Amino acid sequence: MKDISVTFPGGKKVDARYGGRTVKTDQSVKNGGAGSAPEPFDLFFVSIATCVGIYVLEYCNERKLNAEGLGVQLRAEQNPENKLFSPMRIEITLPEDFPEKHRKAVLRMANICTVVKHVVTPPEFDVVLAD
Repeated sequence: MKDISVTFPGGKKVDARYGGRTVKTDQSVKNGGAGSAPEPFDLFFVSIATCVGIYVLEYCNERKLNAEGLGVQLRAEQNPENKLFSPMRIEITLPEDFPEKHRKAVLRMANICTVVKHVVTPPEFDVVLAD
């Protein structure tokens, strides 16, 4: 079970407490905040890129493949008409000596990352007022 509590420490800051940690967010100066932390929607992109990253890194580590120079880059442009970001392009940079026979498997691993799977097959949302 995931249980996240959100608090509002002032201004346009919104903090999320989870697992004994606090994730801080703030709106950009352009959006009326202080720009002291990422905007909440930016964390959505960060979660996709880092999830792909850990899946690819674990693939390499489990097979004792060189991960030096391994990288993940997420790029997305906002559609001016509907304001949604699509397509999202995730580029995986492999080390120069990366074995050819593992390249397709790395792509498969990237595509089964939990965050990507939730975007491709979205969960149901039940937003309610607390009792």
